[in-house]
Amino acid sequence: MAGSLFDQLKKSGLVDEKKAKKAKQEQHQQNKKKRANKTKKGQAVVSEAALLAAQAAEEKAKRDRKLNLERQQQQAKKAKLAELRQIIDTNKINDYDGDIVYHFADGKQVKRLNVNSKIHRGLVVETIRIVRFGGSYILISSEAAEKVEKRDKEALIKIPGNDDSISKEDQDYYAQFEIPDDLVW
Repeated sequence: MAGSLFDQLKKSGLVDEKKAKKAKQEQHQQNKKKRANKTKKGQAVVSEAALLAAQAAEEKAKRDRKLNLERQQQQAKKAKLAELRQIIDTNKINDYDGDIVYHFADGKQVKRLNVNSKIHRGLVVETIRIVRFGGSYILISSEAAEKVEKRDKEALIKIPGNDDSISKEDQDYYAQFEIPDDLVW
């Protein structure tokens, strides 16, 4: 008796050919359903994995956008600095050394430049401005100073103007007394 159980039942006459085919088909369909259910469960697992992958891809895209924005800001800053450098280099005034000392305020510190008389007059009437750039002070024309101011207001040394802490009446009173700009202490 070397055959399968089905063959043995068939030989003994307990099962005929039609019933055997029908039983075989039912068994085949049950196996097919089991495989389909297994793949559906596998698809659910794949769906969870797909969701996790989608979330990871979304987080990566957010990080990439953030890094890209930072790079763009750095490039814009470098471009602005290059424009500023070009404006200052093309419009800087050379050979201004002289024996007149010009004092100016840079923040809370008082700085000084030795200038000649022509440059001193330009500084006094504000046709020449001082720019802080690259750790030094550079003299440029007022037209160039307007271009620099559009790009970086902090680079220009502020010109002392009218003090708003003094009332209008006091300002009018003090306007009578002219203070010489070339006063040497």
